[in-house]
Amino acid sequence: MTTNRTVVLKSHPGSSLEAENLGIIDAPMPEIGDGEVLTRNIYASLDPGVRMALGAATAYAAALDINMPLGTLVIGEVTESRNNSYPVGSLMHCAGAIQEYSAITSRHCRWTVDEALSPTLSHALSILGMTGLTAYFGLLDVGKPEEGNTVLVSTAAGAVGSLAGQIAKIKGCKVVGIAGGPEKAKRLTDDFGFDAGIDYRGKDTLQLAEAIRAAAPEGIDVFYDNVGGEQLDAALANMNWAGRIASCGMISEYDQAERHQFQNLFQIVGKVLTVKGFLSFTYWREFPAALVEISKWMETGQIKLYEDIEDGIDNAIPGFLKLFSGANKGKMLVKIADR
Repeated sequence: MTTNRTVVLKSHPGSSLEAENLGIIDAPMPEIGDGEVLTRNIYASLDPGVRMALGAATAYAAALDINMPLGTLVIGEVTESRNNSYPVGSLMHCAGAIQEYSAITSRHCRWTVDEALSPTLSHALSILGMTGLTAYFGLLDVGKPEEGNTVLVSTAAGAVGSLAGQIAKIKGCKVVGIAGGPEKAKRLTDDFGFDAGIDYRGKDTLQLAEAIRAAAPEGIDVFYDNVGGEQLDAALANMNWAGRIASCGMISEYDQAERHQFQNLFQIVGKVLTVKGFLSFTYWREFPAALVEISKWMETGQIKLYEDIEDGIDNAIPGFLKLFSGANKGKMLVKIADR
């Protein structure tokens, strides 16, 4: 190989991300230095949080320069190594980019994939990757649900939200999910075992708050929030005293020019709520034990996850755009190469 096909930022988006803001180029093959490995990437994760790096710099991510690769998590096979911890042939879960090959520093080598835990290799990047770990730590460490609590989840039909809700059920909670469209709302109860599903579409803040109240008249103890904006506002109106809000993401803000004007923020004070943001990689020391527990839940059928896998790097851009239209059914991945 002399070139390395790579998804890059071609122009900074305006109020919304468009296909022409991204492109695929033939980049030079990367060279590795001491302590680094070269991976042949097999799967790459497509995540909405990447959108934050495509415009101005934020607290979440530095802004990308034009023609820079879109960073993401990848599963790759080590083809060249200058790091004794990761010999040639190792399967790595690492921070790389949406490209065929990546030069990975030791700091960005997350862990070696344990294939014994993963029925398929894609699972190592989804339910047994950062998707599952984000749901796990956000719910259990930040949300701190107790048996008998009522848990509300936004983007509940999505990858992280569906797992967070299923873990809450394992912990003995009542679970209500918010999703976009009647089909997704129905999937929450039929496929994921939620107690109720709410379709947010066509509802303003007051109407959504009323729908949450109808599904959970006892109030909400824990809100696992992936959306922010109007859904957070409606949830605030229904929180119980000393409730906890785990703020995982704010996808409603990522691709919109106008910000939601909150009506219920004072509930944070009036009900002594705890609102805490988190980043899953800060729990890296606890990953091994969490992955074993998630794997057991998966083996026993207590949790499941849909995957949407785009085939080939040429489909990475349309796959990424699906995240912002709601067209995906589960965790978005792109398969770059065969094993």
